[in-house]
Amino acid sequence: MSSRLSVIFYIILCVEIGVVLTVLPWVPHGWFGLSDWGNNYFLLLASRKVGFGVQRFIASGWVRGAVSGIGILNLGMGLWELINFRKTVRALDAGLPSVKSLPQKPEVIRDAAPVSQTDPLSDYPRRQH
Repeated sequence: MSSRLSVIFYIILCVEIGVVLTVLPWVPHGWFGLSDWGNNYFLLLASRKVGFGVQRFIASGWVRGAVSGIGILNLGMGLWELINFRKTVRALDAGLPSVKSLPQKPEVIRDAAPVSQTDPLSDYPRRQH
């Protein structure tokens, strides 16, 4: 049951972040009480400390497009998890990774020094006080 809830919450989180990151950079000023992407308080505070070139960079279409691209990737991850819901839940219940890697060949180490076993107890006698 907890694996199902974990996957459901992950899907909700991916979709929520995806929608926000896809839409927020393109929201006009004052829509639903949101400020403009390139004219918010934290960006103005950072640009006063660093320089006003930061504000122009963040407000550019390139950065807005990159942030929207990350949002679309999050929407894709949420959709992929929704399609593969049962497989992911089964993998979580079994304690296995959902993606299996190829079997690795064991490495043969040549000319290696033999590994010595150490005794966790000291060989020295205890001091008598």
